Amino acid sequence: MSKDEKQNEVSFEQAMQQLEEIVGKLEEGDVPLEKAIEYFQQGMELSKICNNKLQNVEKQMDFILREDGELRPFDLQEEEKS
Repeated sequence: MSKDEKQNEVSFEQAMQQLEEIVGKLEEGDVPLEKAIEYFQQGMELSKICNNKLQNVEKQMDFILREDGELRPFDLQEEEKS
């Protein structure tokens, strides 16, 4: 399975859960070096998947639908504090 196929097949939530499990294993500290490197590589792949999925959602959120049906950029503005 290619990385692109894996990215499309794994949901953001699944990738985050797997990443949290890997972090937990690495934090235990009882992992042999070779296995720690393998976990680290898997974690980096999962992190990239999560990042790509978040970027895609961000791109989708950059546009919102106007009442007249036209797309326009979405600007998040903080409320002014008096």
